[in-house]
Order: sequence, then C-alpha cells, then structure tokens
Amino acid sequence: MTAVKTLIADDDINGRVILTTILSPYGVCHEAGNGVEAVAAFKAALDQNAPFDLVCMDIMMPEMDGQEAVLAIRAEEKKRHISTQDETVVIMTTALDTLESIIRSFDQGGCNAYLGKPIRRAALLEKLRNYGLISGTGL
Repeated sequence: MTAVKTLIADDDINGRVILTTILSPYGVCHEAGNGVEAVAAFKAALDQNAPFDLVCMDIMMPEMDGQEAVLAIRAEEKKRHISTQDETVVIMTTALDTLESIIRSFDQGGCNAYLGKPIRRAALLEKLRNYGLISGTGL
C-alpha cells in the first residue's frame, strides 16, 4: 500500500487535529480551514500532478460549506477528465447528523461516505479499508 495523501477540511482546529492524528500514520495530511481553501488546495494538487487520495470534508464551514466544496471538487475532476473510477475518495464529516444532510451529501454532493462527529477512529479506518486506501486492521 502506498502512502495516502489526505486533505482535511474543517473550520474547527480540534477536528483537524483529531483527523490528522488518526490519518498521519498512513501518509501526509494537508489542512484547510474552510471550503474555499480546500478547493484551492485540491486544484493546486492536481496542477502539480499529485492529487489527493482522500478528502475529509466538514459540512458546516464559513465562506464555502463542505457540500459546495465537494461539488466544486467533483466539477474540477470532471473538467480535467478524471474518471469516476479515479476520483478522490471524499468522506463528509459533520456534527449535523440529520437524514437531510446525509442524503444531500450523497445525492447532490458526490461524497463517497459520511461520518458523524465525534469521529471514531475505527469507523474512519474501516471506510479507508473499504475504499482500498489502507489494508489490514490498522495501527
């Protein structure tokens, strides 16, 4: 398994620290404090031919919320002719664990998975295994 390049987008520093702590043993983690920063980082990574393998995106953020940011990310992938098979895995994370936000994240947002906060390490790593980003039972 190769190292997982991850973008963590969350306006809460504690949320970013938790995800970085869980994910950094598996590869390099980059952080963004809002959706605008996340989309810019995502595009810059594509420009450098070093795309992210994983994006963990909080839904509720200032300037551009996570669902808008994921739409922009998916549009950028489409614009660059990245096939759905090669798309970056996007996991939405939020304390707003309502059926409406879950459905919107999948149907309109194009996310691959959804995790409610507080993020549980085992649940997050299981998602990564399901998408082939990591193997085994983890650290």
